[in-house]
Amino acid sequence: MSQLKQLSELGLFDARVPRYTSYPTAPQFSPDFPQTSFARWIKDIQPGSAISLYLHVPFCRRLCWFCACRTQGTQSDGPVRAYAETLHKELEHFRAHLPEGVTLSRLHWGGGTPTMLPAAEMRRLAAHVFDIAPLAEGGEFSVEIDPNEIDEPRLDALAEAGLTRASIGVQDFDPEIQGIIGRDQSFEITKTTADAIRARGIKSLNADILYGLPNQTQRRMSDSVQKLLSLSPDRIALYGYAHVPWMARRQQMIPSDTLPRPEERLDLFETARELLMWDGYDEIGIDHFARPHDGLSIAAAQGKLRRNFQGYTDDLSPVLVGLGASSISYFPQGFAQNAPATAQWKKAIEGGHFSTARGHAFTPDDIWRGRAIEALMCDFRLSRSELVNDYAADGSTLDRLMEKTAKRFGGFVKLTADALEIRPEGRPLTRMIATMFDEYAMDKAGHSSAV
Repeated sequence: MSQLKQLSELGLFDARVPRYTSYPTAPQFSPDFPQTSFARWIKDIQPGSAISLYLHVPFCRRLCWFCACRTQGTQSDGPVRAYAETLHKELEHFRAHLPEGVTLSRLHWGGGTPTMLPAAEMRRLAAHVFDIAPLAEGGEFSVEIDPNEIDEPRLDALAEAGLTRASIGVQDFDPEIQGIIGRDQSFEITKTTADAIRARGIKSLNADILYGLPNQTQRRMSDSVQKLLSLSPDRIALYGYAHVPWMARRQQMIPSDTLPRPEERLDLFETARELLMWDGYDEIGIDHFARPHDGLSIAAAQGKLRRNFQGYTDDLSPVLVGLGASSISYFPQGFAQNAPATAQWKKAIEGGHFSTARGHAFTPDDIWRGRAIEALMCDFRLSRSELVNDYAADGSTLDRLMEKTAKRFGGFVKLTADALEIRPEGRPLTRMIATMFDEYAMDKAGHSSAV
């Protein structure tokens, strides 16, 4: 039996499963979560420790039809400036609860389009953050940059603020595909932006590219990847386009009959993967690639790769605080999410308190199951002894799940006395295999294609 047929019989081409950037996944967060928990968890951060901080800017100059993120369009800077003022107030709430001596292992500005912020506001925002918590030694400051929404003054402001890593969304360079997904971004403007970033001494460059887009073929995929390779990013995320028009209404602009079939999606991924590997990138997890010198590659080689809401990371901080509308925070105690609607978030902040709307406090089972899923997603291997000794997993439950997984996926996994390992040929099944350790009910409509 061919490998493709085996994958098909296991349900790979029909399954809709989580991406597992958290466990439990965001649909499991409860609106009954106590609002006071977020503030208490910030106060419980160890004094003098290093944490991660994420700032969300939910505005875009134009709304791309493929995007399922919570964003809002605006042609003027007024709403962006007003949002920034509220973000400053939220930072002060954060300062009031933060223990002494805390530094930042990572600072990331995401969106939306954080580069819609005017240059002066970028400087002011960065200065405010670093006044509260400076970058730790070896810390990183990264920003998502839209090549269509950046200029020399804003790049200068970011460089002067200490930007260490820039992230550019590419998606696809083919003009026809860009037209269908509502994302006009030429290779020339992308290259100009990449060159300008490096000219300012910002050495680390990330790029995102999508497979599974409408009318995408292997030839078009190859052309886009080769153009991207000419920019030599240090880190590349190769994400599968998630078509969920019942959740993201703007995706209704994309005709479903133009989308590749699941089997074709796998071919598109393999086309891109082979080109990236041929060019010397290390394969990281299920959908990232990095140059050997990049921190992500080093972390993977050392068994220190982790997974969070931005995907794969080399950040080992136990705390990630998210500020801004819809941001999600991670603590050793659980998850907390801010109000997703900007107006609701602003009302809470202006009222003098945080905007926590949903969350989840970890159970003992969540701890070990989350680590099991993360280990599979990052290392394609989980260790029974690690889960039992370091994460208090129930040995009999774990044994049952490992045996059940081995039986379900057969030769695509390898089971030993102390480990469950996903073989290289089974890696397309990784997210499906991870669901075997997920004890929560799963609404398939809320998740993306497994391939």
